[in-house]
Parts: sequence; structure tokens; C-alpha cells
Amino acid sequence: MITGMSGAGRRTAAHVMEDLGWYVVDNLPAILLPNLMGVAKVNGLHRVAVILDVRSSALVEQLPLTFSTLAGDGIEPEVLFIEATDAVIVKRQESSRRPLPLQGDGRLVDAIVQERRLLSTLRANADMVIDTSNLTVHQLGSRIAHAYGGERDQMVRIAIMSFGFKNGLPIDADLVFDVRFLPNPHWVPELRPMTGLSEPVSNYVLAQPGAGDLLDELEKLMGIMAPGYVREGKRQLTIAVGCTGGKHRSTAMSEELARRLRATGYHVGVIHRDLGLE
Repeated sequence: MITGMSGAGRRTAAHVMEDLGWYVVDNLPAILLPNLMGVAKVNGLHRVAVILDVRSSALVEQLPLTFSTLAGDGIEPEVLFIEATDAVIVKRQESSRRPLPLQGDGRLVDAIVQERRLLSTLRANADMVIDTSNLTVHQLGSRIAHAYGGERDQMVRIAIMSFGFKNGLPIDADLVFDVRFLPNPHWVPELRPMTGLSEPVSNYVLAQPGAGDLLDELEKLMGIMAPGYVREGKRQLTIAVGCTGGKHRSTAMSEELARRLRATGYHVGVIHRDLGLE
């Protein structure tokens, strides 16, 4: 189930899932979900995604009964919630010149507040929340492809996001680690123009005291936490690694952490949120 705030990127997520081979149904009333699942079963459709566009409180009220009916058929929907800040939604809606579903003749900001209130319970119980405020379309597509591009297994899927603290914390991160304790390559003239994706910067960062120790501890931490997440039904984990601008230290450390976790057997994707913004 793909839901979330209007203007946050629900349909972008749906388009990516279509490209991944999912059968996607747009704007289906929640009460019809059991019927859709019956049709899917008869026709051998194993991966079905539904965009749930909450347009009224009545539709929200239908969800508990709908979920209960699906549970009776042995179906437990996974909910993907797409959101963005009010300011970003306003900017996007003004650019598209389309009103929000709940706007009517009222103000755009009031419609956003109402929609966020209606969706609050659904967001709180979502399996995965993605905040698209600072993501490009391609970055969102990468997140979706990583999470839903293959058959689900018994391991948590990990998204590692490098970022710069000066651009704000990623609010959809489950774990945030600060690597500003490492010397900044920005102050090394020959390294300043490069990024953490380059070998010279990566070698410089990883050679600093404490870098390897932190990566070792993060590996151990995942060994402790990941099985617990799976037991609790959480299969998507976002780890944010931050430095000042998101160009050197966080990028290099994120890539190395991803390499180590992949070698351990985890499904890992990497997003460099602020690379290129400096």
C-alpha cells in the first residue's frame, strides 16, 4: 500500500514499482482492497501495489475493517508512507498548479494540515516512511527500487544515507551517526575539490584514527539490532551518516560501511543526499 501526503511523491513511487514488475492500482477505495486481492489471487498476481489517496475521514475509517478482512484471508499489507515538509509540498503544488484533494475552495496550507491529521495514524503504523523533502526524483526511485526490487527475505534491508548537518537532519533516518570527529579533507588543498567517492579522499578519511573503529562497531551494532528488527516486523532500516557538508567524510564512510555490510550478506543501498549541493 502506497500512501502519504499529496505532493510528496506517491505516484513517482508507484511508477518505479511498475517498472520493477509490480501490478499497481491507482486511487482504489480502501473498502475494495479485499476484492482486488481476490482477483489478484485468481490471476496469479503475487506483487500488487495500491495507491491509497485519502480524500475524506470516511475513507480513513474504512481502513481498520479493511485490514481486518485482509488479515482473515491471510494477507498483511505492507504500508509505504511518502511524506514531505509543508513548505516543500506548497512549493510543489504551486509549481504544478493543481489543488490538493482536500483543498476545495480553501487555502492550500489548511488542506495540508487537514490531510496530515487524517493520515497521522496510518503514518504511525507504516512499515516504511520516506521523507522526500531533500530527495530528487532519481534518489526516491533508488530508495523504492532498493526496498521493493526483489523478493522479500528474512534479512533487513539497509539504506545508508550520507548528508551534511548544515543542510539539516534527514527526518526519515532510523539511526544517525556523526563523523565530524574525523579530520576534514576540505582543509587539504589537493583533496578539497574531490568527494568521498574518490580514492584519495576515501583513503585519507579511512586512515584517520577512529574511522576503522567506528566502522567495526557499526558492523557489530547491526549484528545485534538487525535480527531484532526482523523479529519486530521492521524490514527497512535507514542509517544516516553526517559530516559538515556531506561531501567528504560522510560520503567515504557511508560507502565503506555499505561495502562491509554487503560482505556480511545484507541488502544495502547508498544515497548521497547532499553531494553536489556544496
